[in-house]
Amino acid sequence: MNRILLIDDDKELCALIKRNILKENIETDCCYLGKDGFIKLKENKYQLVILDVMMPELDGFEILEKIREQSKLPILMFTSKNDSVSKVRGLRAGADDYLTKPFEMDELIARILSLIRRYTYFNQEEGILGEIEFDGLKIDIDSRLVISVNGIFELPKKEFDLLLFFVKHQGKILTKQQIYEAVWKEPYVYDDSNIMAMISRIRKKIEINSSKPKYIQTIKGIGYRFNKEV
Repeated sequence: MNRILLIDDDKELCALIKRNILKENIETDCCYLGKDGFIKLKENKYQLVILDVMMPELDGFEILEKIREQSKLPILMFTSKNDSVSKVRGLRAGADDYLTKPFEMDELIARILSLIRRYTYFNQEEGILGEIEFDGLKIDIDSRLVISVNGIFELPKKEFDLLLFFVKHQGKILTKQQIYEAVWKEPYVYDDSNIMAMISRIRKKIEINSSKPKYIQTIKGIGYRFNKEV
């Protein structure tokens, strides 16, 4: 059975989430302080951490940074409505996704299941992936080929690395800084032209309509995301 760690000082919300997640055969450990969450992380094996930004003593960002020092677990953050600053800050600090309060329980469960699937898949199969299939798109890891409605393409190294980076973080909103430093392996200098040009080339090969992308989505003001629904 999968297990997640929920760090939030709202005890009623934690109890509600725990009841609903159990229906998906997922256990939930709840902590109401960040320091208690660190103890739980050392004691148990988890597939996901859910973390609220507004926390007593240590806030969500401080907890996030401390978790990232010891773990690559996917982290979903709860933020306040219309708080774009917190969203961007959390993503840059290593959060995998965010959800604004109040939210629908069905949406939370869908995001949890998506993050767990991605984490489990890539951590179990790293290095021997072979092929990855999505709705209308197939990626052959060994040959660096992509097969789409537009044909079969052998992608240049950087394009393939960029596409695979998106796929490995499916559903996660990636900032341009995260993309550049992961794919180009250089410090980000706020030159977005390389990223935009490469994404444009990839879209022309994999998208039915590159002006209305199905796979690589633009998240205005933040960055990009590989569609978690495909």
